[in-house]
Amino acid sequence: DPHVWLDPANMSAIGATVAKSLATSDPADQQAFNQRSSQFAASMTNLSKQFSDTLRSCTVKDMVVSHEAFAYLAKAVGLTQVGISGLSPDAEPSPARLAQVAELVKSKGVKTIYYETLVDPKVAKTLADETGTKAAVLDPLEGLPPGTTGDYVSIMRANLETLQQGQVCP
Repeated sequence: DPHVWLDPANMSAIGATVAKSLATSDPADQQAFNQRSSQFAASMTNLSKQFSDTLRSCTVKDMVVSHEAFAYLAKAVGLTQVGISGLSPDAEPSPARLAQVAELVKSKGVKTIYYETLVDPKVAKTLADETGTKAAVLDPLEGLPPGTTGDYVSIMRANLETLQQGQVCP
């Protein structure tokens, strides 16, 4: 799973690595890079805490997604990712897999099936219709649709709000 950036704690480490590399390339601005890296790390720590605090009390722990892009995020907040298809967003799930996920949705009380911004939501919406649940979008931040004005933090906060509602978190 290449989607390491969906866990804000990983983003903090990525930011520190980038800042260190930039400081090596441009020693004159090392102090500025270090300062911004510290600010970024604090921002990611805050975002990570928001996710943990908000999602720890969810009554639905299984997070059903159109494809398995959210494992890092799910693990960080104590949810279990269940993919309709594998890591490839374009893979069509087999009828057996659809039946298996539909059964899990019913038996575990899943309320929401998630799909992504840049992927056709047809399978997720069909499964939601067939199981009496709703479909909602999660943004994996792999690419931004035209007209998007958000940044990492605002998009992740939108994801948090969607998960809070979809996973039934008081």
